[in-house]
Amino acid sequence: MTATASPQTTVLAEQRIDGPVKPPKHRMSGKTLRWQIGLYALLVVLAVIYIYPFLVQVATSFKTDAAAAADPISLTPQPFTWAAYERLFLNSDFPVWFGNSVVVTVFVTLGRVFFNSLAGYALARLQFRGRGIVFAGLVAVMAVPAVVLLIPKFLVINQLGMYDSYAGMILPLLVDAAGVFIMKNFFESIPPSVEEQARIDGAGTFRVFWSVVLPMARPALITIVILSFQGSWNELSHFVISTQSPELTTLTKGVASLASGQLSQGSQFPLKLAAAALMTIPVAVVFFIFQRRIMNASEGAVKE
Repeated sequence: MTATASPQTTVLAEQRIDGPVKPPKHRMSGKTLRWQIGLYALLVVLAVIYIYPFLVQVATSFKTDAAAAADPISLTPQPFTWAAYERLFLNSDFPVWFGNSVVVTVFVTLGRVFFNSLAGYALARLQFRGRGIVFAGLVAVMAVPAVVLLIPKFLVINQLGMYDSYAGMILPLLVDAAGVFIMKNFFESIPPSVEEQARIDGAGTFRVFWSVVLPMARPALITIVILSFQGSWNELSHFVISTQSPELTTLTKGVASLASGQLSQGSQFPLKLAAAALMTIPVAVVFFIFQRRIMNASEGAVKE
């Protein structure tokens, strides 16, 4: 007798030869398509509203004073000129401000990455008396507005003899409560078994922290780098109460004096906005370099 293949057997044979049959694609309904188009249109409008002031800032920095005063929100400089940038670099203290900000930001960023990591690891792993109180104090500091601490901070800096110096500008910013909190939470996501294996091999506490745990915390470290760089670069209130010498003026303090009209007469819109545009470049560069490595809470954890 000759066996006749059933339709189901034929379909199974075709699936084995040609692979699994792909399900048919569902066509988007007209209502869903209109909803998505409306959503994207709304997002585009919001993006334009958000970006437009920055575009006005850049465009105005290339205008003359008269053109900026006559049409301040135009995006086409008429005429186009580099006068504002030439005046900033050749006839102002802008290079000094920029240099001071670079020095402070580099030291503060490196210090925060190191000390925040140490403090976060201590709170996450080390068992010592009063650890809960220390953590509660950390959370309390995060809840206090920074402006409330300006006068106590000034008194401490003045009493320690660090007023109007790089030490007074840098040392109080080397640790921040938010950074310690981020590092503590990330270290707690790493299984203790990883550290136990290193201790069996004879590694001490700092060696375990430096050689084993810290490399696994790279996403959190990059987050701290971005936040620390942005925070110290844009810091203003601390530098107002810690320095008074023109030689120690930072970029934020100098640009604030430009915006208030202390260093020039008239509106000087191109000069002020050119300084503000230059000030945003380092932060934007750092963010775009590290944006894809910002902390992911699941990254770095090891399954036991």
